[in-house]
Amino acid sequence: MATFSLLVTASPHSAQGQFSAIQFAKSLLSVGHELKRVFFYGDGVLVASRLNHPPSDEYNLTKSWAKLAIEHDFELVACVTVAMKRGITNAVEADRNALTGDNLDPAFEISGLGQLTEAMLESDRLITFG
Repeated sequence: MATFSLLVTASPHSAQGQFSAIQFAKSLLSVGHELKRVFFYGDGVLVASRLNHPPSDEYNLTKSWAKLAIEHDFELVACVTVAMKRGITNAVEADRNALTGDNLDPAFEISGLGQLTEAMLESDRLITFG
């Protein structure tokens, strides 16, 4: 079986890419492949906010990614520079930048592009969803 990592750049609010990415992840895990990391970049990082609260008739991508990552033990990483630019931060970055609070969902972490590079090097395939 192969090891995969995903790069997700699509907004969770206005594009099909996020939904396609999570469905792809579920499919590859169901047939025994390994998922190492999902790296969120561009508007894709918006899914990492714990304050996301879609209407009750919409799919909650934040909770769905978190549940899948916990069940299958893979990493959800939002690019720190892009996340900060879009108002998403963890407690460490909030403190370092003198912000009044943080909003990163606990299932996600923020890190640099080195995590994407590492994922590419340690996975058999990197699949991009934009």
